[in-house]
Amino acid sequence: MTRILVTGGSGFLGSSTVAALAAHPEVSLVVSGDIRPPAGPVPDGVVVETCDVTDPEAVRGVLARNAVDVIVHLAAIVNPGTLPESVEEAVDVGGTANVLAAAVESGVRRIVVSSSGAAYGYHADNPEWLSESDAIRGNEEFSYSRHKRRVEELLAEYRQSNPELEQVILRIGTILGPDVANQITALWEGPRLLVVRGSESPFVFVWVTDVVGAIARGATGPATGAFNVAGDGRVTVPEIAAAMGKRTLTLSPGVLAFALRVGSALKLTVHGPERVGFLQFRPVLDNARLKTELGYTPAKTSREAFESYLSALGLKALG
Repeated sequence: MTRILVTGGSGFLGSSTVAALAAHPEVSLVVSGDIRPPAGPVPDGVVVETCDVTDPEAVRGVLARNAVDVIVHLAAIVNPGTLPESVEEAVDVGGTANVLAAAVESGVRRIVVSSSGAAYGYHADNPEWLSESDAIRGNEEFSYSRHKRRVEELLAEYRQSNPELEQVILRIGTILGPDVANQITALWEGPRLLVVRGSESPFVFVWVTDVVGAIARGATGPATGAFNVAGDGRVTVPEIAAAMGKRTLTLSPGVLAFALRVGSALKLTVHGPERVGFLQFRPVLDNARLKTELGYTPAKTSREAFESYLSALGLKALG
């Protein structure tokens, strides 16, 4: 029977993961570790611990008190730009380093880490569909992508130095759920949706329960390695606009970069010209390995996940 610590256990994804693992027949204990108290009731038997991943002693203490043998590491900054970059780096990169060190010291046998498709980076020469064998390049100009790349570099170092610590790395696409509101969904709030000329800017979506299902499989199953987590297929910005009954605004990359530069200088937006690539060259994730090797098939395709999101908003679905 497995004893699992979920870092970031009070968050949007963490709370759902805690509930799913608490109901899993192969899990004997779930510890929800976070600096925040749970937003609502936790399942019976779940242990709630204050766990600041930027504090190495705090992490070690939680592992020792609960005899944890598997860590699901979800603690991360999911909306970059809302905090100073030094804080984001301390949580994302420093926090992961602390969790890995504590895991090895405490004899944890397996760690599941929520990475992102952003780790591949937003590059013009990305293949049409990215697989787990493609390079993790990130983007220096985009802190979230850069931090995810650095986290994966840390994990690669530990695979060499501490192969006894099994790793499952989940490179997750754009998560949607009934109550999701983030920097991605904010792109769809205006009367027109932005299209960068020459790019369809496709998204791969994954419904939150499918992310939780992949996490649970990673924590309790035998497979190790990196896995793209996304629903089948992709959805383009024009398709999203049509489904929401909105028009698009098409700008060239140069005009968009100029507009963001001016807007950032005038403090009208937190986004600068470096975000053009983020809008233009989205990583499109191939989920074949998720299904064949991890053994988890998402219940919803990318299109179905978006349709469910629209339904939660009370809007029409894609035709």
